Amino acid sequence: PPGSGRYAYGDDEDCASFCCFLGTPWCAPIKIKHGDVSCRTPRGEHYRNVMGTRCKIRCKQGYEAQSSEVVCMASKHWSSNYACREIRCPKLDMPINGGYKCSDGSYFNSRCEFFCSPGFTLKGQKTATCRYNAVWSAGVPTCVDIDPPKIKCPNVKDKWAEPGKLTARVTWDTPEGVDTADGILTDVILKGKPSKSNFPEGLHKMSYTVFDRAGNKGSCRFAVRVRVRRCGPLFPPDNGYMKCDSDKDNYGATCEFTCTGGSELRGSAARVCQYGLTWSGSDTTCAPMNINVGVRTAAALLDQFYEKRRLLVISAPTAANHNYRFQMTNLQQAQCGLDLRHVTVIELVGTYPAQVGRIRHNLLSPGLALQLRLLLRIPQRSFQMVLVDKQGIDKQRYPFPITAAELFTTIDTFPLRKDEMLVQQEAGQTCQS
Repeated sequence: PPGSGRYAYGDDEDCASFCCFLGTPWCAPIKIKHGDVSCRTPRGEHYRNVMGTRCKIRCKQGYEAQSSEVVCMASKHWSSNYACREIRCPKLDMPINGGYKCSDGSYFNSRCEFFCSPGFTLKGQKTATCRYNAVWSAGVPTCVDIDPPKIKCPNVKDKWAEPGKLTARVTWDTPEGVDTADGILTDVILKGKPSKSNFPEGLHKMSYTVFDRAGNKGSCRFAVRVRVRRCGPLFPPDNGYMKCDSDKDNYGATCEFTCTGGSELRGSAARVCQYGLTWSGSDTTCAPMNINVGVRTAAALLDQFYEKRRLLVISAPTAANHNYRFQMTNLQQAQCGLDLRHVTVIELVGTYPAQVGRIRHNLLSPGLALQLRLLLRIPQRSFQMVLVDKQGIDKQRYPFPITAAELFTTIDTFPLRKDEMLVQQEAGQTCQS
């Protein structure tokens, strides 16, 4: 029926020619928000929604038509959806270790600003705008960690070596690295000796290095200084030796003194380098042996040499004795070798009662000279020489003169002499000839 907009013929295409004549509104009128429409009817009908009407859709800026042209179909529906939808770009990906803020979401003309988490730096465009073709003006930037981590080295105070030592045990806490991107970094690399090590005297340069996950490097340097307390140097006394432990002059070092045979030690036999950097005790000297020739017995005289000197007793009936003169001349040229071997020469010359004794410049009384001959069983009327060791033992007898070289060869075989030679070698004591 006319005016109802529905016809008995149904919705199929067969009625199209019939209905078109009527020029009646057929599809719903087009109403467009955010745009405008221009339609063309098949025969210039008054209504712009008769069957067969073609409408072009134009949207205003920022909007897009779902279809740019629609047709009024026999089904009384427009051929497709014609609304103007706001232009929308695809949702932006979030940059790793960063984010963005947009003025209007993903819609047209929305301006998005990218930012990075602390410790990261933006690489790429800082902003992106949604364009009319629904494409962003720039891609998503990346957040790169270029900030190096920071590390603070320990502050180690100077250390003093312990008594008797030339090293000091130095301890410190291992530092941690701090990175704005990665936080606390405990995997630090030390260049140098580790904490709790014993460090020798001097300055030791050390460093710590740390890397963040991006491979940025942070490092710091520090130094360990070990000092040794030292006393002024000590020197061996004349006619003596000095043996020190540790480093000879450091705090806690002990120096022991020995005098060569025939010299007597005066002062301290051992001295220690003290905390205040002074040596304990008093100055050490080796004074020549003071022989008392005023004793009453030969035994008392020999006791003075016990464990200190070897004795070479030379006996002759007269000062003119050929063997005696030859022997004394030979020994006078070898005085250094005698001193080196701790040998004291005692001369007994003459026959009773006119006999005399002599130890270098010291004269022995006739009675003491006689006692010595009796004690050592030396004949008065012939030349004889007796070698007595430091223990008072009669080691060797010579009825004829011998060379100094022969005498020294014999003495150098004595067990005690071998130890003396080692000490003398260390001290650099020798005879030039």
